[in-house]
Amino acid sequence: MGERHVLVVGGGNAALCAAISAAEQGARVTLLERAPEALRGGNSRFTAGAMRVVYDGVGDLQRLMPDLSADELARTDFGRYDRAAFFDDMGRVTGYRCDPELAARLIDDSLPTLLWLRERGVRFLPLYGRQSFEVDGRVRFWGGLTVEAWGGGPGLVDALTGIARAAGVGIEYGLRARELQLAGGRVCGVVATRNGVEQRIGADAVVLACGGFEANPAWRARYLGPGWDLARVRGTRFNTGDGIAMALRAGAAARGNWSGCHAVGWDLNAPEFGDLAVGDGFQKHSYPLGIMVNARGERFVDEGADFRNYTYARYGREILAQPGQFAWQVFDAKVSHLLRDEYRIRQVTRARADTLEALARQMEGVDAAGFLASVAAFNAAVDDAAAFDPAVKDGRAAVGLAVPKSNWANRLDTPPFEAFGVTCGITFTFGGLHVDADARVISEEGEPLPGLFAAGELVGGLFYHNYPGGTGLTSGAVFGREAGRNAAVDVPARPLPPR
Repeated sequence: MGERHVLVVGGGNAALCAAISAAEQGARVTLLERAPEALRGGNSRFTAGAMRVVYDGVGDLQRLMPDLSADELARTDFGRYDRAAFFDDMGRVTGYRCDPELAARLIDDSLPTLLWLRERGVRFLPLYGRQSFEVDGRVRFWGGLTVEAWGGGPGLVDALTGIARAAGVGIEYGLRARELQLAGGRVCGVVATRNGVEQRIGADAVVLACGGFEANPAWRARYLGPGWDLARVRGTRFNTGDGIAMALRAGAAARGNWSGCHAVGWDLNAPEFGDLAVGDGFQKHSYPLGIMVNARGERFVDEGADFRNYTYARYGREILAQPGQFAWQVFDAKVSHLLRDEYRIRQVTRARADTLEALARQMEGVDAAGFLASVAAFNAAVDDAAAFDPAVKDGRAAVGLAVPKSNWANRLDTPPFEAFGVTCGITFTFGGLHVDADARVISEEGEPLPGLFAAGELVGGLFYHNYPGGTGLTSGAVFGREAGRNAAVDVPARPLPPR
């Protein structure tokens, strides 16, 4: 048969994992990255590098992070995050719409895939700064999210790029795949362009791992709804739905939550697209510790409904729905030391004052009287019976309000007060292609499209309405590895080999 040629379309975590996996199976691999080399890495490069993974206690974490010191192990409560907990989180936050076979593959392969990455040179460390608090002298993790890639998203992309090159993967930057080539009903390559010049590149199989349509304002307005064309894009400008469009034209079935997306609170004055110099620093995710108000000065979400990583991906939508598409997050001195690092960057929209009245005057676009009335009502509703503990759902609530706060409710009464302006930042879209658990793209007739595989953001059917934090990179790695492995061995008239 000769050496198989696998084309991987994309340049982020999912694409690089697919390329490495295919190369390990003996295939000749070419990766086509639409972005120039300086802007490589897709959305992965803009992330903090958090990866949700099943672990049965600290022993599994030590396999992933052998650099953990004796002191760290002694003072840190890592807990455990088992298969059932991951399944429960996936079901709960997606309204039990997620495909059970995709979820099972994601969850069951999460630890083996991260160990596979570790064995190849990707380093991991505990996600101290974003997912833990020190309580009574011990560092306690919360929300089932414990692990991040060394160097965050940029470090992950750099590590995977080095591993791919060492495995013999050829990487072509600035080459945009525009169309799939088919012969006899089988995908056999792509049509690509560079600087307006068309190239036809043949292959035995193609892996699409080139993102969703979050950077396409026309598609956002069409599928997500009115106003979504005005959302800021957290990451790359190159994820405009190319892979989805070319697969649909080739007969792939659309699947998933096309009107849904991962969208968060993002700095009010952030640029239209992500800035690699700032990375994910424009995000503002400490809102459970304070309150969030709109232009009328009114609260509009339960900031303490759940841990941040189970609500942040849907609260961007709530902010976009407010008058003027903005909000302000407000904190007092009791919690200011607990705010995440992104609140301290230079490029931040912030107001600070010693009185609430003075703070209100600085919160651009907010009705001061409405804000002060909201704070007064909130302060009066805080129930002091439960102790404040940011590392657990403490039940410290503000009750009797039109919009309650279920946990972590503290009166805003200790100056100085701070407020941070936010708008909606879209991360990735949930709608995409019908892909099975073996990463094969499924046709509208319900059969695998021969020679076509997919991974990453364009996999439909995994996320609906919401998203458990840290699942995106893990999904990209799991299904990227699966796609590359199966693309390298897939041949006509033969089923995929047993795993």
